[in-house]
Amino acid sequence: MSTDTRSSSTEKKGAIELTLAMVLSGTLGVFVIESGASAFNVVFFRCLFGTATLGLYCLVRGFFKNHGFTPKKLGLAALGGAFIVFNWAFLFESYEGTSISVATVVYHTQPFYVMLLGAVLFRDKVTAAKFGWLGVAFAGLILVAGVSASDLTGGGDSAYLKGLGYALLAAVFYAISTVITKRVTGVRPHLVALVQLVLGIFLLLPFTTLSETKGMGADWGWLVGLGVIHTCVMYVLMYSSYQKLPTPKIAVLAFVYPAVAMLMDWAVYGHSVSLLQALGIPLIVAASLGINLGWTLGGRAARDGGSTARDKEPAPVAATTTAATPKIESTTGGTR
Repeated sequence: MSTDTRSSSTEKKGAIELTLAMVLSGTLGVFVIESGASAFNVVFFRCLFGTATLGLYCLVRGFFKNHGFTPKKLGLAALGGAFIVFNWAFLFESYEGTSISVATVVYHTQPFYVMLLGAVLFRDKVTAAKFGWLGVAFAGLILVAGVSASDLTGGGDSAYLKGLGYALLAAVFYAISTVITKRVTGVRPHLVALVQLVLGIFLLLPFTTLSETKGMGADWGWLVGLGVIHTCVMYVLMYSSYQKLPTPKIAVLAFVYPAVAMLMDWAVYGHSVSLLQALGIPLIVAASLGINLGWTLGGRAARDGGSTARDKEPAPVAATTTAATPKIESTTGGTR
């Protein structure tokens, strides 16, 4: 078999893996809402069941041998984990005030906060084109948010505004986690994710109301699913796919997540975005792709736009991608 044939087969497998991971991610909101649990309870049990299954996977695969952690790396992973678990809590809380569709699209403004944080903290170069894409994304965000003047003056739906605020805060927390954990190198992303999940159990325990779980019955299945399906299985698929795909494909396939989330929100709950809100979605998608693939506002890609995941500095980040390669993570614009 030729090298080109093997490469094509590997890339196809990676595309299937990432697509499956994004489809699973798109169903996350339904699992959260159907569980009937509070946001902090949902995140606590996601961490609990996720730790059990992902930990078992790492043990079977022998990842604990030569793990690569140092005290500094472990501390950075834990610090990033603190932001990622609260990011989940705010995102899940935002579903109640807005909808899965609106919250998910607003949440996908993460890459822009990663870019701004990199510029402020590490003096990463921000080109005029990136600022232009930031403006495009902001225009899209205004349209998707659907906030009117009465909302801002106190005459609107305060719960909706709060939901939007939670989604934005979740995106910022995700960006902070990404910036922190991209400094963790030489450690398998599965192990970084596991550290963050274990931390989440202890970090969220004070905010968890265990008495709410009495009489949950079959609803436990939704919480178990969040830990097993949307954490362990989804992470394994994502981390595997990132090593097989070029960055442009990762960036494009990542938008399967919000597309599926919006479809599920419509199919299960009858929620749909307005025409004005729908106009903002392609603006955010285009801006995200433009920043991550180095496009100019004219749509031309930068010369390194076709680099592969292997070429990127390997370091884990948060979730849904809690522990993906940092460059890739900002490319995907979403965790889940």
